[in-house]
Amino acid sequence: METGHLFDGKAVQALDLLLHRYWILRSEEPELYQLVREREKVLRRYIDEKLGLRLLIHQHFVKLEKIPAEPEPWMGIQLFQEPLDYAIFCCALSYIEGKAVDEQFLLSEFCEEIQNDFPGDYPLDWTLYAHRKSLIRTMKGLLEFRLLRTIDGDIGRFDHNEEQEVLYEATPYSRYFLRTFPEDFSAYAKWEELLEDEWKANQEDERRKRVYRKLFFSPGLHRNDIQDPDFLYIRQFRNRLSEDIEQHSDYRLQVYKNTAFLAISEPKQHHRVFPDTKSSTDLLLQLSDELHSDPERYVPNERGELLFTEGEFDQLIDKLRADHGTGWAKLYREKSTGAVRADLLEALGSWMMGDFDLDGSLIRIKPLLGVLTGAYPADYEQGGEKS
Repeated sequence: METGHLFDGKAVQALDLLLHRYWILRSEEPELYQLVREREKVLRRYIDEKLGLRLLIHQHFVKLEKIPAEPEPWMGIQLFQEPLDYAIFCCALSYIEGKAVDEQFLLSEFCEEIQNDFPGDYPLDWTLYAHRKSLIRTMKGLLEFRLLRTIDGDIGRFDHNEEQEVLYEATPYSRYFLRTFPEDFSAYAKWEELLEDEWKANQEDERRKRVYRKLFFSPGLHRNDIQDPDFLYIRQFRNRLSEDIEQHSDYRLQVYKNTAFLAISEPKQHHRVFPDTKSSTDLLLQLSDELHSDPERYVPNERGELLFTEGEFDQLIDKLRADHGTGWAKLYREKSTGAVRADLLEALGSWMMGDFDLDGSLIRIKPLLGVLTGAYPADYEQGGEKS
């Protein structure tokens, strides 16, 4: 049998890259581009059957259109910080799509056109520092995705000088950044309608595709209630799912009473895994260890969640500081309890290990946090290794 018809080690590698990259550009990584092309048939079949997604093969790039089963707050372009960043980014895409490949233009021309096309209730004003910072993040995003290339100048200087000039050039990729939609984009009144149309095209085996997307695109998923259909599917077909995932990836399916996720024993550089190198995940491991240390006090509800008021959570942080604070990174040793809380809540949310009410009155710790714990060794203050 031809290798192109086998889901072999190269196909596993190609699928992993497609899942973790926005796209693979032929000009920058020809070997990886060719890897996907050589395993195109088996990749297309698996991606369509299990995830219900489109694999795009273009002469300049390959791209898996990754559409989550459910949007989460942590999803998005990590570089962006404000809704304004996305608004300017969309205006920029519209502007660049009108440019020919390799056509050059100046930042001043770009800024003027963006101002004219901006649909917001308030106009863009480049004399405002916040608007200039948003533009800088947008331009960095365009460069990061290779939608533009810088010919001369430095966008960073626009931070303090709205008259700063930069020369850019359009790339062949800009008109392929956004995916196509079943209807004209302006026909959608709400973002929910986009997902509804997506599932209209995936009605066959919809439950399986939802579960696969949740497992591959999220840190994990939780059982919302006793009759949660996605979690029941995982429980019912656990062995089949586990065998299939292990055959087609380097991941292993882990299923607990209230949570399920994919784990990997030897992560690659492009993987984002927990814990990462941020000090906040060290504190989350210590938080998990503290919650495990007193099961009579910390009793989860029927969904495996622990509920805390803001004051109770602050007391937990203060206890962690008292017990382990000398081992914390300097950044956290010097931060106030409120500042540490804000960082931990952000980290909990980004890893789907917790959330909180908008008014801050109730903090929920999800069961996914309890899967791993971490603590310093007894002799860490004398220079022992952290565990």
